[in-house]
Amino acid sequence: MEKRKPLTSEEITAIVDGFEPIDWVQMKLLADLPPEKRLIPGLVAQEFAMAALRGTFRNKFPELTMPEINMKVLAYLTPVHMEVK
Repeated sequence: MEKRKPLTSEEITAIVDGFEPIDWVQMKLLADLPPEKRLIPGLVAQEFAMAALRGTFRNKFPELTMPEINMKVLAYLTPVHMEVK
């Protein structure tokens, strides 16, 4: 396997030009975590997004039950479309 040299902060900044500035303290904190704990912030963000979508669907479709709302959320977020027989 070929060894890669780490990117410099200038190279990283050039890649993400147009985005908000990089929070280097946050990046260091995340880099120091074990891989399984690095996933937690992403999972929390996903949970928040799904809850927001669930609330939107609850307001838009007040007649649906919570399991039906949950299925709508999954259908909205899932790229695979299955045929109903």
